[in-house]
Amino acid sequence: MMSKKNGAKGQETIISPSEEQAKITELRALLGPLSGKLLLYCSDASLSQYLRARNWNIKKAVKMLKETLKWRREYKPDEIRWEDIAHEAETGKIYRANYVDKSGRTVLVMRPGFQNTTSWKGQIRYLVYCMENAIINLPPEQEQMVWLIDFKGWTPASISVKVTRETANVLQNCYPERLGVAILYNPPKIFESFWTVVKPFLEPKTYRKVKFVYSKDLESMKIMEELFDMDKVESAFGGRNPVEFNKDEYGQRMKEDDKKTSLYWSSSVPLPGSNNSAEIELNLESINTESGSDISEKDDELVEHVSVSDGSPDVVLQDSATSESGPNGSGNAHLNLGPIKIESVSNKSEK
Repeated sequence: MMSKKNGAKGQETIISPSEEQAKITELRALLGPLSGKLLLYCSDASLSQYLRARNWNIKKAVKMLKETLKWRREYKPDEIRWEDIAHEAETGKIYRANYVDKSGRTVLVMRPGFQNTTSWKGQIRYLVYCMENAIINLPPEQEQMVWLIDFKGWTPASISVKVTRETANVLQNCYPERLGVAILYNPPKIFESFWTVVKPFLEPKTYRKVKFVYSKDLESMKIMEELFDMDKVESAFGGRNPVEFNKDEYGQRMKEDDKKTSLYWSSSVPLPGSNNSAEIELNLESINTESGSDISEKDDELVEHVSVSDGSPDVVLQDSATSESGPNGSGNAHLNLGPIKIESVSNKSEK
C-alpha cells in the first residue's frame, strides 16, 4: 500500500516491493523491447531509479527515461576514455577515491578550487566520465555513491553558474538517484551566498542529501566518522591517510577501468539476423496520458526517420519537450531502439 512521508513540498511516496515490481513491469512495457547498450542500461534497478526520481509517476518516469536514452545515444557517455579527458584531470579536481564508505559506496572526491580549464563542455564531459567510472565500480548491492567536496582554494570565480546549472541538469536528469550523500567540507563563509544561487537548480530530495562539515566543529565531524573508516580518508578531509592525488598513478587506474567499461558495454545484446539493406516497418504506440499524467500531447514523440546500420535500427525522433533541455539542447534525437517489433518488408512479401 502506498504511503507518503510528511512534508507538503517534495513529499516522497513509499510503496511495497510488489507495487514497485508492478510499476517496473509497466514502465518496461511502455519502453518496448530493447537491445544492445540500451537493454543493458534499462535493468530493473535502473528503471526503479527513474520511478523513484519521479515519485513513482509512470508517465513522468517514462518521459525522463526516454530523454536519458536519447542523451546517451547522442552523447555516448560509455565511450569516453581516459585519453579523451586526461587534461581535465591533471589537478585532481575530480577523482574516484581508492576506498569506499562503510556501506561500500564509491567515493568521488571533488575539489572545485583546483579547476584548471575554461571550457564548460570539457568540464561536463569529465564529470560524465567520472560518474560512469564511479557507477561501473559500484558493488552489486549498491547503486549510490558519496561525494566528498573539498573547498580548499575555492573562490566564487572557481566555477560559473552556467557550469553549475549544467552539472545539476546532467546529474539529476541523466543519473537520477545515484547520489547517496554529498559532504561539503570546510566551505568558506562566502559559499553561503553561492549556495543560495545553486539551491534552486536542485530538487528538494537532492539538496536534503547535502551535509556541511567543518574540521573545527567536532559535532559535524561525527558525520565523517559515521560514514568512513578515517584511517583510509585523506588528511585533507580530517582522515589519517597522508596520500595525495597523483595524476600518473590515477591515470593507470583509469586505463584499467576503461578496459572494464569496454568489456561491460561490449556484452550488450546485438540485433539478431537483421539484413542491413532491409527496409524496416516500425510501429511505436503512443502512450496514453489521459489519466494521472502531467504530460501534454505536445510532449509526444514523432518518428521522423528510420534507417538501419550494422543491423540496428536508428530512429530519429522529433520531441518538442527536449528542444530546450539536456546538455545538447537539441530537439532531434537518435535512438537505437533495437528489435522493437520490427518486420522486414522483404520477408513480409515472401510470405
